[in-house]
Amino acid sequence: MAYTTGNRTLSKIGIIGSGQIGPDIALHMTKVMQPHGVSIVVVDISEDALAAGRKKLEKKIDRGVESGAFKPEFGQAMKDNALFTNNYEELRGSDLVIEAASEDLGIKRKIFGLVEGMVDENTILSSNSSHMEPEVIFGECKNKSRCAVIHYFFPAERNPMVEIVPAAETDSAITAWLMRYYEEIGKVPIEVGSRYGYAMDPIFEGLFHAAAKCVEEGLGTVKQVDDVARRTLKQGIGPFTAMNLTGGNPLTYVGLQHYAEKIHGWFAPTALMKDHMDRDVAWDGVKRGEKPEVPEDAAARIRDRMLGAFFGIVGEILDSGISNVADLEMGVGTALVTAPPFALMNQIGVAQSLELVERYAADHPGFPVPRCIKDQAAKGVDWDIPVVLRNDRDGVAVLTIRRPAVLNALNKDVFEQIENHVSAIEADSSIRGAVITGFGRKAFVSGADIGMLAAVKTVADGEATSWHSNSILLKVDRCSKPIVCAYNGLAFGGGNELALACHARIARTGLRVLAGQPEPNLGIIPGAGGSQRLPRVVGFEKANVMLRTGRPVGGPEAVECGLISEEVEGDLVTRAVELANDMANNGFTRINREPLADASLGPVDLGHLSTAVDAVIQKAVVEGAKLGLDEGLRFESKCFGEVCGLEDMRIGMENFMKNGPRSKAEFLNR
Repeated sequence: MAYTTGNRTLSKIGIIGSGQIGPDIALHMTKVMQPHGVSIVVVDISEDALAAGRKKLEKKIDRGVESGAFKPEFGQAMKDNALFTNNYEELRGSDLVIEAASEDLGIKRKIFGLVEGMVDENTILSSNSSHMEPEVIFGECKNKSRCAVIHYFFPAERNPMVEIVPAAETDSAITAWLMRYYEEIGKVPIEVGSRYGYAMDPIFEGLFHAAAKCVEEGLGTVKQVDDVARRTLKQGIGPFTAMNLTGGNPLTYVGLQHYAEKIHGWFAPTALMKDHMDRDVAWDGVKRGEKPEVPEDAAARIRDRMLGAFFGIVGEILDSGISNVADLEMGVGTALVTAPPFALMNQIGVAQSLELVERYAADHPGFPVPRCIKDQAAKGVDWDIPVVLRNDRDGVAVLTIRRPAVLNALNKDVFEQIENHVSAIEADSSIRGAVITGFGRKAFVSGADIGMLAAVKTVADGEATSWHSNSILLKVDRCSKPIVCAYNGLAFGGGNELALACHARIARTGLRVLAGQPEPNLGIIPGAGGSQRLPRVVGFEKANVMLRTGRPVGGPEAVECGLISEEVEGDLVTRAVELANDMANNGFTRINREPLADASLGPVDLGHLSTAVDAVIQKAVVEGAKLGLDEGLRFESKCFGEVCGLEDMRIGMENFMKNGPRSKAEFLNR
């Protein structure tokens, strides 16, 4: 057995280093690779480190078994699949090697000098360095084209973010493969240009440094600054508490010294930090349940300082060109569990955000005011934060919805960015068609963002919300160029309605749950075309069950009923691009827009679902079908508004937000 993606096959993965992060990388790899028969080897010269590493891995697996995350037999298989050894010969045959040893250049170069002669010429060599430039790490390697940094974040088995950092000589095909592979195994990779610290650590360590400066300048105690910074930046834990948990004092101290040399002088470590490091003491951060008292005037000063530093640090990284708005926004929220910076600037106001940075810079000579924030403030508009990314391939625009934290759920931004992309595709003579897909493998689109639906308060709000979605998906539907939906994972609610607006649909194979319209469980009806397009695509009999009971279909059933044309075993997007080009060459059949004379629905078992909501669903489907598609969509929006006036809509929404999607709402049928 092996794991194949793109033009590479993995049968063994080698991990060098059984210290703080190596065992966690091994845990993630054995979890995702054991079912494919890919063995994991962890090598370290220290027997004590190996024993501690295996104990750490097994303890975390045991916790997963106890919590029900893993079945006992799978937990044991994961353990059996991970070999901990001091024998470097066990690395022979590895297709991917991840070095996770000490952040010491001499050690890293010694390791790669040894390993490069042991593995195949096609083996990818990578380092989990958190700071060093790949050109420095791999400077003595003979074949630098297959080398790159893969930077994991704490804790590596659970934090989804990885930075992929190619060197100047790294083969672009290697970088592309790593990006694809990590997306497939459940991580959220971003490609970052080569610079000391990459993109995320200067933010993480910079925020800690800014907090330490607040304390050193007398704005508050460590505990007070930790609490205010956490609340200001919407962090799970404050910067001092995070430093304690990651054990990063010595590494961060060295990192700050290098930032001061290689980025700008503001990063020079504080005397306060040096004192804590020299005495080897933890920071007096906020303990669980603690709520430190902070006078409001002091809290306001700390807030302004932390925001000014935060925006300035992020803006400098954007100015440097090693990353972009979309990746920084997602990366900060995902890797650092911190408020996404550009959305926060939009919330505060870009001009006001610039003022905070300028005030911070005035108080801290050497701290730069980023050009990008100045330019954005001068424009007088909010930051544009891409969540629908475009990548052109073979004359086809591939649009990827990337909101992994919410399984690519649709919100106002997604809808409007899709609309803008479709308009641009229509106007681009070099583009013959488009593909719409989702990021990752779990979901194409998990549905409409619940926050968007919960904001609906009145019948008029409901109709307007529905029509906004319908009008945009009409532009997808009416596009003169073929648009193919590539279901990379499940599609629920608005996600499936987006797919239905496309001119063709395909899915990766093996999806036991592919598509569904679960709106009745929430006390609502489809509001983005589902009541009108689904019957036209799969017929009234199948649509009757899906729309009124919320029951989803899997891949084979989707082929059988005509929802998708095929399941794809290999590269889904490549096949979708081929299909779009074929449709552009040979024409394609659009959805029937005429009134349907045979509009009728048979009985279904509603179970716990609301009969009041079901009556509105039936009306939308049957009466809408008699009007023709375009008028039917307008009618659907009116019906969506109507259902928003029902008591059961509020019950369904409140139950979902409080108890989650698996909980059955207690509807009152009114």
